[in-house]
Amino acid sequence: MSARRGEDDDLTVPARRDSLVRGDDGLLRPPWAASDTLLREYYDREWGMPVRDERGLFERLSLEAFQSGLSWATILRKRDAFRAAFDDFHPDKVARFTQTHVERLMGDAGIVRNRPKILATIGNARATIALRQAGGLAHLVWSFKPAQTPQPRTMADIPTSSPESVALSKALRKHGFVFVGPTTMFALMEAVGIVDTHLLGSHRRGSSGVWTSSRGTAAG
Repeated sequence: MSARRGEDDDLTVPARRDSLVRGDDGLLRPPWAASDTLLREYYDREWGMPVRDERGLFERLSLEAFQSGLSWATILRKRDAFRAAFDDFHPDKVARFTQTHVERLMGDAGIVRNRPKILATIGNARATIALRQAGGLAHLVWSFKPAQTPQPRTMADIPTSSPESVALSKALRKHGFVFVGPTTMFALMEAVGIVDTHLLGSHRRGSSGVWTSSRGTAAG
């Protein structure tokens, strides 16, 4: 999922399409979270909050892969169906999926019926299990947290990848993961709090507790 203005006081003027928007509740959000009720709820409660458990990270990694080429809103609306189809994204269960499961999933209109991505999710579940011997998925993903996080004022200020997301992509591929390109991994890092790309002035900036809101450095 993946806000230049002056001081926060200036944000009361009509917002550009890439700048913060003030909602009817008086809170400032980026344009993508300002109009759609589902996206607004996701932004306010979940996006950018730390996810440090294996199952949670495997789910996010899987959904980011399915999102490639689609809107995040599409995936979010189908998330309950995805969870039902993939046994709540428990890696041990998904790793046991067979060709019969694949064909069932290809007939499930509630999810994105993309065979390569379905096969990738199963393969990535098996890679997640194998990775436990090297510290686990959560340990690996969080080991690529940068020393500082972006401080964007507009959507145009937010990068789509970073040296860390490139390195994470390479590390995951080395361990057998697929559909984990640098852009997808940067989106994952945003979603699970490894970087904070909430626009400066957003009511959610710094909400993860991982980063300070003012200087973009790690919280002490």
